Parts: sequence; structure tokens; C-alpha cells
Amino acid sequence: MNITEHAEYLANTYSDAILRLSYTYLKNTEDAKDICQSVFVKLLTNPKDFSSVDQERAYILRMAANACKDLLKSPWRTRMCCLDACMEVPAPDVSDGSVWVAVNQLPVLYRSVFYLYYYEGYQAEEIGRILSIPKATVHTRLARGREKLKPYLEEYGYE
Repeated sequence: MNITEHAEYLANTYSDAILRLSYTYLKNTEDAKDICQSVFVKLLTNPKDFSSVDQERAYILRMAANACKDLLKSPWRTRMCCLDACMEVPAPDVSDGSVWVAVNQLPVLYRSVFYLYYYEGYQAEEIGRILSIPKATVHTRLARGREKLKPYLEEYGYE
């Protein structure tokens, strides 16, 4: 497979998952797109052979999670301010009551685990490998995240 075909394969197969995972960390679409692009550049400049599609997917999602963590702790990010924050503070957005809106209000530790578990369908052990955390920590974050979600969901009539 030549480089163009490989790039198309990666983009068609993983761009949505990388973008969604990145958004759960960063809560900014443009930053998530930047992470998506940088992950693809790394994959194309340093190609690897994988024994299975699952192994490839886990590796790519782990790359995305690590890139998000690097961006969040970078000194540049702590010194910058987005234009929206500099403008007059708008009225709060009206929530549509969706579960995703509630999940996005959780801290990043819980959001990333929730995304991988509920939206990507990974099991706790696989999430632990992707995020470099113990399986027990994954279970703990899922349980604590559910507890934190209860007040948000009860507000909208969910049980």
C-alpha cells in the first residue's frame, strides 16, 4: 500500500474516533482537529506493522490520548487565551438534556473513560492499556463518573 492509500485508510478508519477522544480531553474542536492531524502525521512518518486491527486501533487511540495530555500540560497552553474568553461573557448555553452534554460536564479523567467505554465499546482492561492506568482505576472512574452524572441526569428526568 502506497503512502496515499495508507493515509486515506487511516483517515477513513480512525479520524472520527481520534477526533471524538481528543474532544473529550480538550473540549475544543479546533484543538481536537490539530491533535487528529498530528497523530496522522506521526503514523505516516513512522509506519508500524500491527498483528490485528484491534491492536492498531488501541495504539492509535493511545497516541491521541497522549498527544492530548501533552497539549494540556504544555506551557504555551497555560499562557494563551482563546478569543471567546476575551469577549464579553455570553449567557450560558441552554442544555438540550442529552446524555453527552452531561458527560461533557465531567472532569477529563471521567470523560475519557466514559467515551472509550460507552461510545467506543472498549472493556476496562483495554481502556487501562490505552490510557496507561490500572484496570481497577478504570472501574473506579466509571463508578465515580456515574455518581457525578446522577444529578445532571435527574435534572432532565433520567433515572
